[in-house]
Amino acid sequence: MPHNLQLLLLLAIIVAAAKLAGALANRIGQPSVFGEILVGLILGPTVLNVLGFPLFQPHEVAGHAAGPTMLGLVKALAEVGVVLLMFIAGMETNLDEMRRVGKVAFWSATGGVVFPLIGGALVSQAFGLPLFWEGIFIGTILTATSVSISAQTLIELNALRSKEGSTILGAAVIDDVQGIILLSIVVAFARATGDVQFTDVALVVVKMLVYFGAAIFLGRYFTAIARWADGLGVSQGLLAVVLAVAFLYSVAAEAGGGVAAITGSYLAGVLFSVTPYKERIDHAIHPLTYSMLVPVFFISIGLSANGRELGEHVWFTVALVAVAIVTKAVGCGVLARASGFNGQESVRVGVGMISRGEVGLIVAGYGLANGIIGQDVFSASVVMVLITTMITPPLLRVTFPKPAGPHVDAIVEETIGGPPEEARNSH
Repeated sequence: MPHNLQLLLLLAIIVAAAKLAGALANRIGQPSVFGEILVGLILGPTVLNVLGFPLFQPHEVAGHAAGPTMLGLVKALAEVGVVLLMFIAGMETNLDEMRRVGKVAFWSATGGVVFPLIGGALVSQAFGLPLFWEGIFIGTILTATSVSISAQTLIELNALRSKEGSTILGAAVIDDVQGIILLSIVVAFARATGDVQFTDVALVVVKMLVYFGAAIFLGRYFTAIARWADGLGVSQGLLAVVLAVAFLYSVAAEAGGGVAAITGSYLAGVLFSVTPYKERIDHAIHPLTYSMLVPVFFISIGLSANGRELGEHVWFTVALVAVAIVTKAVGCGVLARASGFNGQESVRVGVGMISRGEVGLIVAGYGLANGIIGQDVFSASVVMVLITTMITPPLLRVTFPKPAGPHVDAIVEETIGGPPEEARNSH
């Protein structure tokens, strides 16, 4: 089969499998991302290894050398998908809301970043992995929270508008921002290999500061840029220019600022979120991103992970999962208690922050692609995301009182900023 037809067939399988798996996951009370990651594992080397089928093997055509592998092409598309996913995450970061949620949400988020970071680094040390930079990076993977599954469960419990529910939502947004900042710092210093001198450290810091300063300064002109793009009189002119800016921010972040490309797209999203064109950009970019590119990203996680390799690393995986659960719950809960919540309220906040999701997978994928972590750590991280996603709903139902009123889907739109289905895929 010609190379282009191989790719089209593979994309058809990926998109269909991802959406069907996402729909099935929703039916059993899990977020769509859970089903998409799980079906990726099934399609990957863990179970079926579809890319190993003769149908998808590269071959010479008319004397020409074989083209790139299907996995390489899928990963390339997944990189575009993850850049857009982080741009949307930036668009959904409400800076005003972050200022309003108060000290409890801020300190809970901080505890939910610091404790897992330290816990992940200690696990890596216990299993003989180097602290710098693999151990620190493992800790960074554990910091991100995915609030979508917690939000859905809290809606069923009529608790999304409670004090604890509002704190969970606010803290999840804040710890994503803190996690992105942490990722930027870790990636920048991880590239300074060998004996790091003071001048090397200074250069890394200066490059980061210059990039962020220039990026934020240029963000002042985003409204004017969007207005100009909207007046071009061409089909989807606004979206096209916004995508170009997001991609350029990503390139500049990695090539010039020494930070991850996804940090650049996230920052571009935050800066566009404060323009009058936010709603129109949101409306245009979601179909493009969630129809194909994000499913390709989540399936690529499963295609890259190999659960069969966990046999000799099973205890590392068990330890990673345990640390991910305990450090997030304790870190968020303890800091919530110290900020004025009572014991029961603090436990609820800690439990609501356990679930990991997209950002953790993005960080893990970046580490694998850039040689910071190995295949075994990456596969263990995928398992960690799946298990933390599964256990959060039952734990929330245990810690929160039984619902006293009817289920209201409209709360999702009001609180998260989208319809229920879209909310499951966001954050």
